[in-house]
Amino acid sequence: MLSSLEKKVADFIKANELFGDAPKVLLAVSGGADSIALLHVMQVLKKQGIIRADLCCAHINHQLRAEQADKDEEFVIEHVAKLGLNVTTRRIDVRKFAGKNKMSIETAARKMRIENLLDIAGQNGCSHIVTGHQKDDNAETVLHRLLRGTGFRGLAGIWPMRAFDGNIRFVRPLLCVTRNEIVKYLQQNKLQWREDETNINCRYTRNYIRHKLLPALQKESNGSIVEQLYELSGAALKFYKIFYNHADNIWPKIADCTNENVSLNIKIFSEQSPPVKVELVRRSLTSIGCGEGSVTQVHYQNILQLAERNVTGRKIDLPDGFLVRREYGDLFFSARRVVFTPPVSEVEPVIIKIPGKTQFGQYFIEATKYLVPSFTGGAVSKFIESFDLNKLKLPLIVRLRQPGDRFIPLGQKDETKIGKFLTSQKVPHEIRQKVLVITDMEKIIWLWPVRISELAKITDGTRKIFQLELSDTKSKE
Repeated sequence: MLSSLEKKVADFIKANELFGDAPKVLLAVSGGADSIALLHVMQVLKKQGIIRADLCCAHINHQLRAEQADKDEEFVIEHVAKLGLNVTTRRIDVRKFAGKNKMSIETAARKMRIENLLDIAGQNGCSHIVTGHQKDDNAETVLHRLLRGTGFRGLAGIWPMRAFDGNIRFVRPLLCVTRNEIVKYLQQNKLQWREDETNINCRYTRNYIRHKLLPALQKESNGSIVEQLYELSGAALKFYKIFYNHADNIWPKIADCTNENVSLNIKIFSEQSPPVKVELVRRSLTSIGCGEGSVTQVHYQNILQLAERNVTGRKIDLPDGFLVRREYGDLFFSARRVVFTPPVSEVEPVIIKIPGKTQFGQYFIEATKYLVPSFTGGAVSKFIESFDLNKLKLPLIVRLRQPGDRFIPLGQKDETKIGKFLTSQKVPHEIRQKVLVITDMEKIIWLWPVRISELAKITDGTRKIFQLELSDTKSKE
């Protein structure tokens, strides 16, 4: 027979369809009260046939509490072994990672923990990662986001289920119970757990909310503030999913994702309701790797204002070096703020070896000659172009753009200034900063990586073909 807590969890799992037909799930076990309760409840539900998935466990040692962290690890290994389950342990250097990436200890620990749990789940063939988050955690999360500034998504608190990577999902079956219920369950079943002494340190925001703010709010509340925030988060989640689904439908039409950049079509963006706009911005930021925790409501407001103002070249700097920029008809999100440094601090033009490979600062340029019968066609790439060799007056020179540079772009008849051409083609500011110019002794033949010259193009009468391939060594680092 199930206890009241076990029945609550079983009903919650069924109502939210947390596991479906999952063959195997991974339990994240820290050794604390919540994770030990999770471990035992999941095993009971497995024995009762309520959960069909096989269970395995993972423990992440953050190495932040020296001997105590090692004792946590030993406790989990011993406890899981008594239940006849397998456990995978990982030790991660949070302090080193935080320092290297200029993150807070809390942010670094969360990022590394998630990455390692995903890796362990993948290695063990688990489709779900199960964590011990409960109602009090949800209340703290909602308040934390309110303090920082948030929208409906933030008010939704901790989701019962969320996909983090591919087909692996994080699920929280204890979200239906409180911390007090969990402690009572452990005591009734005479189960031991580990206490983390850092959880009482109110220097950390979440601990301040737990030990100071929540109790203060509870004194002013007629009912349970934890339950009230739980109801609020549930209502917010239902509302959020309405415009989440709408954003899902239009994302393929509005977003252009390339490498670590995302651009949104301003015309389609401007037609959306404010909540959908916020969701589209959020997706763009997460797509380029910008952590949601570091972006505030003020940042979102600034981005929405940028989209409304028809001013090309305006930009917004975000935490950790991320950038949002308005470029003509697009809202451009950049993975890292790009500041172009010329290939050499004092650049001098360089003669291109034909045939052969030439270095120009961070770039390499490879030149190859072909007779038409032996030319099978070059790859379609912004880094490779082919020219009519008989139309070129050698030698060829590579250099940076200079004031007053002019050329005849492919497909046009008249000569134009490069600056005017780049503007007319709506070339993003990021690309303009790093264009290179390749010339023969009379004219520009290639404005890399934008366009070759009409005067150097291949035609039906071409007999000798000259191919240039340019590679940026820093883009491969």
